[in-house]
Amino acid sequence: MKKSFSLAIMSAITLSAAMAVLIGCDEEPKAAVELTAAAAPECKAAQSGTSPVRKRKGIPKEELRIRLPKALSCAPTPTPINEPNIAPLRPRGQKRPAIMLPKGAFNLAIGRSVASNESLPVIGDLEMVTDGVKSGADGSNVDIGFGKKWVRIDLAARAEIYGVSLWHYHSKARAYRDVIVEVADDEDFTQNVRIVFNSDHDNSYGKGIGEDMGYIETIEGKFIYCPGNTKGRYVRLHSQGNSDNDQNHYIEVEVYGIPIK
Repeated sequence: MKKSFSLAIMSAITLSAAMAVLIGCDEEPKAAVELTAAAAPECKAAQSGTSPVRKRKGIPKEELRIRLPKALSCAPTPTPINEPNIAPLRPRGQKRPAIMLPKGAFNLAIGRSVASNESLPVIGDLEMVTDGVKSGADGSNVDIGFGKKWVRIDLAARAEIYGVSLWHYHSKARAYRDVIVEVADDEDFTQNVRIVFNSDHDNSYGKGIGEDMGYIETIEGKFIYCPGNTKGRYVRLHSQGNSDNDQNHYIEVEVYGIPIK
């Protein structure tokens, strides 16, 4: 009886994920205005299982409008997502809450250099992580292999960081395991290290048990609010395979903040 009930829950999650991938096919999402050094907006968490909002009192804020990629016209049939610690998708038609960030924040990561513990990606180039292209089409992602993998972005200067958006491979409904995002002052992550998101529920990655929920990939990506007083020059993102295979993929990462003068 319990086994049948569990299978029913798994089927419902898979159906919801498939519907999320297919929604809006062949339509350009209406979310607008991509942040560059010339634009300034606000920050919040994407999709269901959104990271909690960290409020900053007394700071004027404005809405961050993220330019989303076009949904693919033909999404492949998803495989069952039999993963623990996965947040449910939002109900169909329900918009994610407005993302609000301190006024003047912008995408600090666009065009910045990217490094990884996989120097020779299986597919693509590391520069694609910050090139501004979020398409889920073939050839738009970088595959950095299997196992415990990370990418590191050098923001070129220390900054107050308010939020991070990331897109793994989103043309098929899947969940990436042990997604961890951390900020530091140095490239070796020994100074002023701060973990701002951790979905590793069993410490299988080795950076401690996380309190954040895993999530299913969609064209919205994942928005993560950073705790107050998060400062640093480097942002490092980890993962350990996904619900479909053992590979680690990245399409785009955006880091929203204001440089410290």
